[in-house]
Amino acid sequence: MHALTRQQLILLVLLTVVWGLNWPIMKLGVTGFPPLTFRALCMWIGLPVLAVALKIKGIPFRIAREHWKEVALLAVANMFFWHALVVLAVQSLSSGRAAILGYTMPIFSALIGALVFGQRLPSRAWGGVAAAALGVVLLLWHEITALSGRPTGVAMMLVAACTWALGTQLMRRTTLPYLTLTIAFWMTVLTTLWMSGLATVFEQDRWAMPSLPVWGSIVYNAIGVFAFAQVAWLALARSLPPIASTLSVMMIPVLGVFSGAWWLGEILHWQDWTAVALVMFAILTVLLPARAKGADA
Repeated sequence: MHALTRQQLILLVLLTVVWGLNWPIMKLGVTGFPPLTFRALCMWIGLPVLAVALKIKGIPFRIAREHWKEVALLAVANMFFWHALVVLAVQSLSSGRAAILGYTMPIFSALIGALVFGQRLPSRAWGGVAAAALGVVLLLWHEITALSGRPTGVAMMLVAACTWALGTQLMRRTTLPYLTLTIAFWMTVLTTLWMSGLATVFEQDRWAMPSLPVWGSIVYNAIGVFAFAQVAWLALARSLPPIASTLSVMMIPVLGVFSGAWWLGEILHWQDWTAVALVMFAILTVLLPARAKGADA
């Protein structure tokens, strides 16, 4: 298994807080506002901030022509489906439960790693996946009836989670000779164009000036999610083994559930608290270093 460095741990904590709080913020942002347009605006504002970060750090922007195909593939798997489907689904689902469905990603990632890439996982990792899956079931306990009436939203979140899981596996295995920030910038550029095209085709007749709360949500997403969290996640996904990086972010939907309950008044049950313990166990299974063989000797 894999022990986190101090820098990775700091990134993980900040990523968890920023992304976890974003679920109720995003729910507020898309309520009564075209969701695809919302996402496109977030990305257009966040993209220059990300460009300035590269410039300050002196990181080159250039991608060689022969590598653009792989960059595009990474963008499709990691961003295209995720950002489009999530922002559509969150309109019909509660923010916390949408987060839980989205973070079934570690389960899909483990399955894809084992079935597609032949990744051999220790029993401890499979125990973590099982704990995370049980935590998701418990968190959805009181939502099954409601979700059954919203199959489209549920399906979109699960497809988004599955494609993101594939993207995580591909990101870990990429051999592109560029820093993660450079790759993340151009993936974001391609996704911004993709989201803008979708918004133009499907929502142009509903375009209107965002209200002040919507602008607040847009700015939070632009700075917190696209200029920081997305890049931090890609850095973790590229530097950590897939199972460690995916299960390590399982606290994000938990934070999403509880922040949504505090902010939006959703009621919590014993299943929610039990799920927290299961998710913490899932995280520990992949982040605690394994005991070396022969250590007693």
